[in-house]
Amino acid sequence: MATKKTVIVTGFEPFGEHAVNASWVAVQELECLGLGEGVELQVYELPVEYQAIQRLLPSLWKCHQPQLVVHVGVSGIATTVTLEQCGHNHGYCRLDNSRFCPASQCCVEAGPDCLTSDLDMELVCRRLGSSHQQVELSVSRDAGRYLCDYTYYTSLLQGGGRVAFVHVPPLGRPYSGGQLGRALQALVGEMLLGGGHGEHQQNQDRENQDRENQDQQNQDQQNQDRENQDRENQDQQNQDQQNQDRENQDRENQDRENQDQQNQDHQRH
Repeated sequence: MATKKTVIVTGFEPFGEHAVNASWVAVQELECLGLGEGVELQVYELPVEYQAIQRLLPSLWKCHQPQLVVHVGVSGIATTVTLEQCGHNHGYCRLDNSRFCPASQCCVEAGPDCLTSDLDMELVCRRLGSSHQQVELSVSRDAGRYLCDYTYYTSLLQGGGRVAFVHVPPLGRPYSGGQLGRALQALVGEMLLGGGHGEHQQNQDRENQDRENQDQQNQDQQNQDRENQDRENQDQQNQDQQNQDRENQDRENQDRENQDQQNQDHQRH
């Protein structure tokens, strides 16, 4: 029996003006719909707290070893379901639900400024845009420098790129929880099928192939250089042997001539 793929999908608890967080409603709708028999879906409601995120995400990755993690958050200014391409390390100056803000205003001190998902969100958008008409999809490269962005960056550090972040509008503006849940189902399904790995993965594969080709060329050149050197060494050894043989022959000839001369002198006397 084939091993099930594990997918974690998270939403957030209420915060600020969002007494009902559309992200968690959408995730609960997705849980009811499921992702098919071949996928083990794990859903979690995350606290809107920086320190809690730093504790929880590593344990989720370690415990479940997921093939994919999709975080969902709400954006008060969004009118589309927005796929975020990258997470950012700096700029976290807003207080969370516990009235806390990182003193460094970053996720990880000395970490990269930006981390990008391995999933090509533009490609996911294009592939689903023509077939999933219930919601409008868009792509963003700025997840907002609050808990959404903070969570995305932290998870990208843990998962090595096998992460997505989806922003949804508040409920009723304009989509219902059911519509958002079905949109999530379609999005996660497309990501699992590898549809989002297109251009990013092709570029990565191309780089890897170029690197392998260059390594092979270098190895071939080293082998050729070694063969040439061996050939030169053998030629030199042959030349040295020929010179030695010639010297030995000359010496033998000289010795024979000397001996003949001595014999003649002896006969003469």
